[in-house]
Amino acid sequence: MNPEIIKILIALLVLVNPISAVPIFLSLTQDNSRPQRHRIARTATIAIFLGIVFFAVAGNGLLKMLNISIGAFQVGGGILVLLIAISMMNAKPHPTKTNDEEHLEAESKESVAVVPLAIPLLIGPGSISTVIIYASAARNWWGIAQIILAGAVVAVACYLAMISADRLTQVLGKTGINIINRVMGMLLAALSVEIIVAGIKALFPMLQ
Repeated sequence: MNPEIIKILIALLVLVNPISAVPIFLSLTQDNSRPQRHRIARTATIAIFLGIVFFAVAGNGLLKMLNISIGAFQVGGGILVLLIAISMMNAKPHPTKTNDEEHLEAESKESVAVVPLAIPLLIGPGSISTVIIYASAARNWWGIAQIILAGAVVAVACYLAMISADRLTQVLGKTGINIINRVMGMLLAALSVEIIVAGIKALFPMLQ
């Protein structure tokens, strides 16, 4: 497999972090039947994939429209990703994902599949920034296709995590989920530093 697509896949998988959604998915769907949970999981999965496709295809155009250089976006996005990584290593949800008010509001909604489950719980500012950064660095449509393919794999992973939420909670427990979050946070921190360094080099070519 192409090393670049593996890198993109790991970045998205760590950022989206399907395991971290398990406790909240169970909380938001506690009054739903098993078929309803599966339907919510399917809808959220489709929304995740479409979100990744949209920002992979249109992200670079959005930056050009707003006259934002890729270097500046890499530094800003990298810092955001680093903050998320630090929160993950501390086993705390990052406020860019969702907050208590949004969580309480979601519990009163009939459908939580798209908001807040898919957005911003799974596809938040960090993952959106990362998709745009990789899309902007893509040299051709194959590069964009790799991001979309990685997004499809991540979306499927989210679906599997959600439909297996009860079993995962029993097997891993809160401690196990926190350990996974910390390990993913360490990987994400390394990726964020790489993004920041690439952004600095783009802003200051003399550092190449």
